[in-house]
Amino acid sequence: MRSSDQISARSPARLDLAVGGMTCAACAARIEKVLNRLPGVTASVNLASERASVELAPSGTSARQVVAAIEKAGFEVPPQTLELGIEGMSCAACATRLEKALNRLDGVEAVVNLASERARVRYRPGRADVDSLLEAVARAGFSGHPLDDRSREEEKARKLALYRAELRRFWIAAVLTLPLVAQMATMFGAGAPQEHHAEMLPRWLQLLLATPVQFWIGWRFYDGGWRGLRGGGANMDVLVALGTSAAYLFSLAVTLGGLGDLPVYFEASAAVITLVLLGKLLESRARARTTAAIEALLRLRPRTARVERDGHLVEIDAARLMPGDVFIVRPGENVPVDGEVLEGASSVNEAMLTGESMPVDKRPGARVFAATANQQGMLRCRATGVGEHTLLAGIIRRVAEAQGSKAPVQRLADRIAAIFVPAVCAIALVTFAAWWFFGGAFDEALINAVAVLVIACPCALGLATPTAIMVGAGRGARAGILVKNAEALERAGKIRVLAVDKTGTLTRGEPEVTDIVPLSITADQALTLAAALEQGSEHPLGKAVLRAARASERRLPAVAGFKATPGVGVEGSIEGRFLTLGAPDGLPGAALPAERLAALRNEGKTVVALAENGAVLALLAIADPLRESSPAAVARLKAMGARVVMLTGDNPVTAAAIARRAGIEDFRAGISPGGKADAIDALKSGGNVVAMAGDGINDAPALAAADVGFAMGAGSDAAIEAADITLVRGDLDGVADAIRLSRATLGKIRQNLFWAFIYNLLGIPLAALGWLNPVVAGGAMALSSVSVVCNSLLLFRGRKTEDGRQ
Repeated sequence: MRSSDQISARSPARLDLAVGGMTCAACAARIEKVLNRLPGVTASVNLASERASVELAPSGTSARQVVAAIEKAGFEVPPQTLELGIEGMSCAACATRLEKALNRLDGVEAVVNLASERARVRYRPGRADVDSLLEAVARAGFSGHPLDDRSREEEKARKLALYRAELRRFWIAAVLTLPLVAQMATMFGAGAPQEHHAEMLPRWLQLLLATPVQFWIGWRFYDGGWRGLRGGGANMDVLVALGTSAAYLFSLAVTLGGLGDLPVYFEASAAVITLVLLGKLLESRARARTTAAIEALLRLRPRTARVERDGHLVEIDAARLMPGDVFIVRPGENVPVDGEVLEGASSVNEAMLTGESMPVDKRPGARVFAATANQQGMLRCRATGVGEHTLLAGIIRRVAEAQGSKAPVQRLADRIAAIFVPAVCAIALVTFAAWWFFGGAFDEALINAVAVLVIACPCALGLATPTAIMVGAGRGARAGILVKNAEALERAGKIRVLAVDKTGTLTRGEPEVTDIVPLSITADQALTLAAALEQGSEHPLGKAVLRAARASERRLPAVAGFKATPGVGVEGSIEGRFLTLGAPDGLPGAALPAERLAALRNEGKTVVALAENGAVLALLAIADPLRESSPAAVARLKAMGARVVMLTGDNPVTAAAIARRAGIEDFRAGISPGGKADAIDALKSGGNVVAMAGDGINDAPALAAADVGFAMGAGSDAAIEAADITLVRGDLDGVADAIRLSRATLGKIRQNLFWAFIYNLLGIPLAALGWLNPVVAGGAMALSSVSVVCNSLLLFRGRKTEDGRQ
């Protein structure tokens, strides 16, 4: 492990550090002053970007000392996350070895994904930097490069060019190998003895055909094997290189020595290399589809936007939009950034973000999101989220993080992969010794040992879990289910209890007027007068009354002498009449329809009374209505074996009414945010896997306490940050979709691991017993990893629900 002094000595002269905890210009000035006191340091701190740019003299202060000075000043340098593209990994042993090499560095946590050929690294500035990470990758025998939007495009182009080059080499190998394999097939078909082998195809011609396949086409296996051994471990390339070299060199010695009584195995070495190369090409093509979800999301981003500048519309690069800019979206165009509608009316297709096929109506005040498709109307919007701060960017980030994370179920495969290649080499050596000792035939012992080497496949073990996770996370993103990491995706399938918040989760989260009971005036008059009184109110119930009045576009009269009394209601004079609007209990002695009042309250509705000089004119019932989908979602969750419990801070009467209509038998009412977390702990006491679904800041403690936290997409940032899974659609039915997705993904992982283990457990003994020809063994090895990837891709063919969602 390198010390921090070594790291800083080799680091570039400039450091770019994120700084947390700054609240004003004085904070930035204080940090700048502290840093510039250090020997050999020139620093500037930017409050807006919350970053410090530091130049270090070659023999001055170290990077670790700079970080320590910032922390001593009362601020923090948070860990940085870096994604690296990795070249040179051929199997699970490679990924395991590289992961160990990176995690040995001070202040580094790394996860290496064989399927995506990437490493996600979290490191502490001052203890490690990008250069030290890349050096560790190189020492392990691989090459790496940091990834960003531009480098991802470059990497995609590079991989495509590499694939085409490999494809050309495969066809050359196939042409050279085909005569050798055809000869072998003819020999087996005719039942000819081995000694007639040379009469069908001269051995000098076999040598001529096999040599370029072995050392030109197969050079990648020698190079990869050498890199692995130099990095301190063995990989699949070592097995292929050892096995094919043994068969080729034996055949070469027999041919050059003129030993006509001994067989040659040029066809075995050439065919194994050709088949393994074919398997790698098929695997590469299939693996490319596992990242299709992110590729599809990236393609949705519009390149340009039409922005208002000095009264004119100007088309600019969408990346140059700033918060507050006013932009226009024409019919048929995609929204360039997140924003708020200022003018216009249209419907927008948000299926690419939420999975919901029905377009969403947009009016002034509504939110629009980047990459969603505007339909028939024109919208004038103000930008609110740009660049990395759009919902689309957050989805892409979440999907990438989930696809790069590691599920607990993968740990067994990782432990086996670490010892797999040395174990196979030992088995091959024992096979060779046993066959030679007991059988007496060197060539037979050699070819059976070669079969053991080439049948073994650590690739299938390494790809079993990450490919399923990548496809599962991508399919979830299409349905508006954003998974934070693979562990959450795995746990979601084991949920036995789901606790749900009432407001905004089971209900719409927006109160509305549901009933008007006129007593001495008409319903229209009651709504007009009540809305007029609430014009100056900020209370949620008052806003509900105003929304109901504005929906019918009625004119509201002016109010004089307005007064709002917390806990009581509002009052004022309208056209000479003194009116009050508030709780009926605040009108002692007033004539109220007791039965109607009790019935409304039993339905969980809040009732307010409109009165004139103490005489009640009308009753208005206000409620946060249940989402239309909630009862069906609860029933679906129950059918999946999950017990649903409602947690709310509301009163027991309202809670009971909502629970009854949603089909929930168990609920807890009148509990605080901290109480919700305690309730989660109580539900977990029986050993159940407990999930929590909520959308508000007050739900964050409970979401963090749950085994799996679901945040509704329209919820608060605190809730989304605390949750393991975010439902962009904001519908409780998404929880059931997430559970089904988790179970489907886990099913694929188990199938993949089963076949990977069974393949090796059966294949290696069969090869050791001499029942497998090396060519057949090489073909089976090539197809094993392809079958695992293709099985994972079947997740994209999931069953659809009645409304068309997958």
